[in-house]
Amino acid sequence: MLVPVTISEVMSPEVSTVGPDVSATDVATRLFEEDIGSVVVVRDGAPVGIVTESDMVRLLAQGNDAAGVTAADCMSAPPITIDRHESLELAVERLREHGIKKLPVTDGDELVGILTTTDLSYYLPHLTRRAGQQASGAERHERARVDTAYEEDDWEFESVGERADHIDVGDVVRFSKTLDGADVDAFAAASGDTNRLHLDADYAEGTRFGRRIAHGTLVAGVVSAALARLPGLIVYLSQDVSYLGPVDIGDRVTAICEVVEELGNERYRLTTAVFDGEGREVIDGEAVVIADPIPETA
Repeated sequence: MLVPVTISEVMSPEVSTVGPDVSATDVATRLFEEDIGSVVVVRDGAPVGIVTESDMVRLLAQGNDAAGVTAADCMSAPPITIDRHESLELAVERLREHGIKKLPVTDGDELVGILTTTDLSYYLPHLTRRAGQQASGAERHERARVDTAYEEDDWEFESVGERADHIDVGDVVRFSKTLDGADVDAFAAASGDTNRLHLDADYAEGTRFGRRIAHGTLVAGVVSAALARLPGLIVYLSQDVSYLGPVDIGDRVTAICEVVEELGNERYRLTTAVFDGEGREVIDGEAVVIADPIPETA
């Protein structure tokens, strides 16, 4: 199931806080005793700064007397915060933009939680990459795959690489198809996933989505379809998936996979992403595959 998740559902509501006038020694003691990496400095319930372990190290390296310095003197201010109702994607962008690992979460001016890269990793484990971006450098050539079977008129695929018969880092493959009601019904029957969210319009209307949506695993299946268009007989070794948003029944989805690392012995690591018909990323992930030779009889 694809579930839109807000920051309020991922954040930790338990935040270690101190006042601006607390001594740096007390802050260091708090960090040590609670085994945490930072404390948020608050005034009247609102965050005004954050003190991290790095701030404490910098304080001592500069020869300051921790007992004579307050949290306000060594905190990073103003703090980079995010509202509890914002999206996880915005949180990722903010963490990247500022090169930080923690975001105090607010509701208006009030501090209500904290969001860390660890919290986000459970929902978006691949925070530092964007699938489907073609590597620059060598000239790229579109490749035709003639040995896949059972092609449908509605399907589209494109495989781009330096060589027609070998996989290289930077190669990109795309596959698109429409996920219609027949696909959803067939997947429910084949997999046994008869969750009413996908099959019963009246039931689905009362859920957080307000309508039927495609199975998450069905949507992720187009990644496999894309990988099958790479040179060789492609065999999955592993796949990690993060579900970022729902896909409506009847929507056209596109999988984009890029080879990012050659692991040896014809094994490759790829970024894998799926986009809906409006270009929104609904699946983010990573796969490892092996490319066996295509049998001569094929």
